[in-house]
Amino acid sequence: MLLEINPHNPQSRLISKIVDILEKGGVIAYPTDTTYGIGCSIMNKRGIERIYSLKQREKNKPFSFICSDLSDIARYAKVSNFQYKIMKRFLPGAYTFVLNATNIVPGLLVTKQKTVGIRIPDNRICLAMVQALGHPIITTSANRSGEEPIGNPLAVDQEMGKLLDLVVDGGTLSAAVSSVVSLIDDIPRVLRKGGGDVSWCD
Repeated sequence: MLLEINPHNPQSRLISKIVDILEKGGVIAYPTDTTYGIGCSIMNKRGIERIYSLKQREKNKPFSFICSDLSDIARYAKVSNFQYKIMKRFLPGAYTFVLNATNIVPGLLVTKQKTVGIRIPDNRICLAMVQALGHPIITTSANRSGEEPIGNPLAVDQEMGKLLDLVVDGGTLSAAVSSVVSLIDDIPRVLRKGGGDVSWCD
């Protein structure tokens, strides 16, 4: 099912409809500030398993997730003063920051090193969904592993719609991905160059 929503002023009744699907265990595609993502509630173990299956992704590669704001991040990651200042500077934005996980994070989302990848995208639809849901959602690009990300919601629906409970149409986006930066030990390390500028890491 394709649900068109205003990217500049998301309609609250439509956000409620999306959240209802997520609360019932649904897996959706949705817009971010880079490309379209696939996600479900981080509390939805079955949904996370579904995403691994439809992405054809190895289980030893945990998904990142989206928080609503910096205070929300502190619930799921151990944040130093240095890390907070960096994230306050660059978020919301096209970054995934790798941090040490707290015990509240489901095991499926934690690496062997006990780290997690966290995003706060600069996208009003995306943030409204997470805020209304009350806890983070999984984020991974809307494509199968090894294939190019999809920035057109109609193409997402055509390619993966039958495997999803909803495709949220927030307009055509780029096929970019987020920049992934580790902040472990307060040392910025670029793990992937993407939409966010990483020159400050040098």
